[in-house]
Amino acid sequence: MRVKLVAGNWKMNGSLASNQGLLSAIIPAIAPFSRMKCAVCVPFPYLAQMRQMLGGSNIAWGAQDLCEFDNGAYTGGVSASMLADFGCRYVLVGHSERRGMFGESDEVVAVKFGKALAAGLTPILCIGETLAEREAGVTENTVARQIDAVIAHSGVKALGQAVVAYEPVWAIGTGKTATTEQAQMVHAFIRGRVAAADEEVAAALPILYGGSVKAANSAQLFAMPDIDGGLIGGASLIADEFAVICRSAQPAD
Repeated sequence: MRVKLVAGNWKMNGSLASNQGLLSAIIPAIAPFSRMKCAVCVPFPYLAQMRQMLGGSNIAWGAQDLCEFDNGAYTGGVSASMLADFGCRYVLVGHSERRGMFGESDEVVAVKFGKALAAGLTPILCIGETLAEREAGVTENTVARQIDAVIAHSGVKALGQAVVAYEPVWAIGTGKTATTEQAQMVHAFIRGRVAAADEEVAAALPILYGGSVKAANSAQLFAMPDIDGGLIGGASLIADEFAVICRSAQPAD
């Protein structure tokens, strides 16, 4: 049985003081939830603070990106091994904002995925379609292309050490949310795509939904058979909201 994961993506938000207040509220709120996984992916400068505050808690931490190179003359780059030095468990790979705003290709994302695995990190591979792609009816083609690039680079077995996050780009930060049925259909397609290469890997693969998940819709989304939790943006910066979402991922007694 797949254990649900709720991962907060703080994006480019936070300060030492505000992080302290947010985590001080989240840590005790999440403590009772022992049958789900929780993580926060934060800006690079705050990884040391995460290690200090979250060590010993049931909340893991991770980064939002990594460099496709191991070391050397890549000013501004942060390598997978550097993230591992700070105790990161997770790293986001291929978030739609990295693909769209920073021009990361499927090939670059695939390389980053491999670098994360090699350093012992769990990549959260983000895939999803734009509004134009959805309206053109090519959602499945888009997510298949994105996941196939990773399989071609690292092999399907590598997905056994990873998480996939489906994020319809048109539903991120817009207030729009795919219906539970729309989300489930794409999640089922993704699992089927992986199953065509390896059924065992597909059955165990956690697939998160990442399109404006909130306290008000998390339980309904997480009840879908192929939705294994959420990649949470703005709601992860609100302690009460994030705690409710995590509670939705906790199996009923």
